[in-house]
Amino acid sequence: MLKTLQFFLFFTLLWGNTVFSAQNLPDFTTLVDLHGAAVVNISTTIKKKSHKELFKREFGSLAEEEAFEELFKRFFDFDSQAGKDTPRGQSTNPLGSGFIISNDGYVVTNHHVIDQAETITVKLTDRREFQAKLIGSDQRSDIALLKIDATELPFLQLGSSTNLKVGEWVVAIGAPFGFDNSVTAGIVSAKGRSLPSDSYVPFIQTDVAINPGNSGGPLFNLAGEVVGINSQIYSRSGGFMGVSFAIPTDVAANVIQQLKTKGQVSRAWLGVFIQEVNRELAKTFKMDRPQGALVAKIIEKSPAVGKLELGDIILEFNNKVVATVSSLPNLVAQAEIGKQFSVKVLRNGIEKIVNITLDKLPSEATIAKKPQDKQPKVTSKSMLVGMQFEDIKRPSQNSKDEKPAVVIKSVTSGVAKEAGFRAGDIIVLWDGAKITSVAQLQQSVKALDEDKSIAVLVHRNGTARFLALNISQTIEKK
Repeated sequence: MLKTLQFFLFFTLLWGNTVFSAQNLPDFTTLVDLHGAAVVNISTTIKKKSHKELFKREFGSLAEEEAFEELFKRFFDFDSQAGKDTPRGQSTNPLGSGFIISNDGYVVTNHHVIDQAETITVKLTDRREFQAKLIGSDQRSDIALLKIDATELPFLQLGSSTNLKVGEWVVAIGAPFGFDNSVTAGIVSAKGRSLPSDSYVPFIQTDVAINPGNSGGPLFNLAGEVVGINSQIYSRSGGFMGVSFAIPTDVAANVIQQLKTKGQVSRAWLGVFIQEVNRELAKTFKMDRPQGALVAKIIEKSPAVGKLELGDIILEFNNKVVATVSSLPNLVAQAEIGKQFSVKVLRNGIEKIVNITLDKLPSEATIAKKPQDKQPKVTSKSMLVGMQFEDIKRPSQNSKDEKPAVVIKSVTSGVAKEAGFRAGDIIVLWDGAKITSVAQLQQSVKALDEDKSIAVLVHRNGTARFLALNISQTIEKK
């Protein structure tokens, strides 16, 4: 009897606490009433595009393609006969979202929502429809600006995403699967997320339910301010799985203003390829903890030439801490072109300040690609357990001449493989020294302490990367 009474009291208290918590949950009704009318539905006409391509465009590399078929069947009239994705008719009308930012008809959405569109239709909540004009679109930030011929429209204010806190409530309004003005809510899961294909956007991660059609819609804080533009989800099923990403308004505001005034976006650039400093690399550079952005490659005729060196670790840009590699691109991109900025680097174990005048970021097509690394002849030599090296000639970046280099012919030991070395890697820097021959590499290995870990810069298929190598586990004993 006593146990029954204790259980009853416990259940009563638990129920009471649940009711109390529910009473303190936020009420989104006022926010939706005030701002829902400024959220629009966007459809486009694109000739000769398959639904599968359009769906993949919606999610990019974050979605797993094999899981999409059922969603195609249900929502996009997908015909999977014989494993083929067949578009019905001559054009498609993918759906997206957007929101009005001025009473005279400027509308913000995602670049991928209107990309390659022949016509763009904006539908308001009062069922009016307008053919929109594309003012400008920026692929790097995934933002587009449209204009419709209308006045006295409801519109939204862009707030600041800087003060947004992890754990804070946020609300999304959009048109998932074409269901206009659907409202979903959740919390901010993280800030400053870097995605593989979006180095210029420090995304806001939320657990707000976002699905196909939500892209381009606003993300609100509880004050009714737009703090983000819903852009992508991570999914293994093709649908929402609790991980959504929004473009912060502090990034979007500058892009929108440039699109409105110039029709395109200009960004500053430093001219370096950078990588994360992991725990192993931090040890080789004698750092107390991993931080900063490691310079793995310097692009010819860029602002970084003569200022930065391979192996520099950028710790601060314009007196702002570069905590991770994802912090730097956005700081540089938003800096003023033609202005000089201070960059704090760790070079050979010593912190120093270099001043660099930033230039305009060129288009991807105009950035010179590095010549393909030449395949070596079989004349291998070895001085490290598990790795064989050989001398080769590789194209020079600045002329038609070839220059000597060292390539890894094979990697067999577990230690070298675990460190990330691969056959075909070209050795560029070895413990800070430029390497041009196997003989030079042999002398460098002999001079190293056996208990030392070193950083090795390799070129692989036109990319550059530092790897950490523990000499004591790989040096050949004689």
